[in-house]
Amino acid sequence: MSADSYREREARLLASLRALGDVAIAYSGGVDSSVLLCAAREALGEGAVAVLADSPSLARAELAQALAFARQLGCEPVVVATDELDDPRYRANAGDRCYYCKSTLFRSMACWARERGFAHLAFGEIVDDLVDDRPGARAAREFHVHAPLSQSGFTKEDVRRFARERGLAVSEKPSGACLASRLPIGTTVTRERLARIEAAEAAVKALGFAQVRVRDRGQVARFETSAQELARARELHEELVLALAPQGFAKVEIALYLTAAERLALP
Repeated sequence: MSADSYREREARLLASLRALGDVAIAYSGGVDSSVLLCAAREALGEGAVAVLADSPSLARAELAQALAFARQLGCEPVVVATDELDDPRYRANAGDRCYYCKSTLFRSMACWARERGFAHLAFGEIVDDLVDDRPGARAAREFHVHAPLSQSGFTKEDVRRFARERGLAVSEKPSGACLASRLPIGTTVTRERLARIEAAEAAVKALGFAQVRVRDRGQVARFETSAQELARARELHEELVLALAPQGFAKVEIALYLTAAERLALP
């Protein structure tokens, strides 16, 4: 994409945020929501706030990083404890888990926003997300949550460029997702399983891997990493087995991590 077309998208993003007047951002600490928060603070100053959902599906290390980044922007995040695990439809993990998770978040955000006089909610959807079926986006529409990034035409490449140009620490942060996404559809989501995945991914990151997904397949851990790290993962297979054994995994499979867009592009 040309520099001019990116500049047009950047201008549209900032203009759309200024037009809102105020906004509460669904903030996770990932690169997309971090860039949205940065842009909103740039456009609205104190009129933009970050709302961070704290639940067992968010790793403690990710929570700490998210809090630190928002504070670097001069924004003290609002942390709301979400109770999606209390919903049997969420726990059932039948393929629409994200819908119930995001519904819980947006309901909490809407309540907070009404009490504080904020008229608008927004989340970090980007154009790349539109190629995939995302139940969470359906929840966003039901709660009238804005998607300024995707509405301005921002891709993942644009998001990273915005972050690099502003010197944001998240510019090259690997794509992330909640811990519950590591469980196969139909496997009940429990606190114990989420804690197991969190511990497993911390153990793998301690070996120096950046892109990390440890998918829980019972006694088998499927470790997915980037193309750049795949060869090293295979070389360290025995170390990975030893690192994941304390979490009850007897076997480790190694695979390439693919985004939703990359999966759809496969022949």
